Amino acid sequence: MKTLPREATGGCLCGAVRYRAAGPPLSTLYCHCESCRRHTGAPVVALAGYRRDQVTYTKGQPRVIEFEGDIGRAFCDKCGTPLTWEGDGGEHGPLVELHIGTMDDPDAFAPECHIHHGERLRWFETVDRLPRYRVWHDDGDAPYSHEPAVLTGVFDEQPTEGD
Repeated sequence: MKTLPREATGGCLCGAVRYRAAGPPLSTLYCHCESCRRHTGAPVVALAGYRRDQVTYTKGQPRVIEFEGDIGRAFCDKCGTPLTWEGDGGEHGPLVELHIGTMDDPDAFAPECHIHHGERLRWFETVDRLPRYRVWHDDGDAPYSHEPAVLTGVFDEQPTEGD
């Protein structure tokens, strides 16, 4: 396992919301679930997970909307930047997963695995050898792959004469 920074800072696009996460994250990952994709409008999301008590807002406060019962999604209500996924972290207690793309130094927080890979878009894949989990990475299941999936969908169509 790589050594992760002892602190993360970041914020939204307009600067109205800033945060600080104290200590290294519990995990860094790619999430392919439909909920994360819809929240961000991206085909995959990169997240760094922290216990709630590790994360403080140093400027402004994000707006948190609750979905699916006890899951929250935070964003800046001025510019719309998605900032977090928030929910039950099991044995870790309440969890805040920060969008790595909102961090001041996102290169320092490279994802270590893929979760909800079973929900990935058929036409999208990352080229890496990270473990891929159909659902979650810490539920005891082994990853089903360490290789990119074969892309299907739009790339399956063969050009027709005249294209």
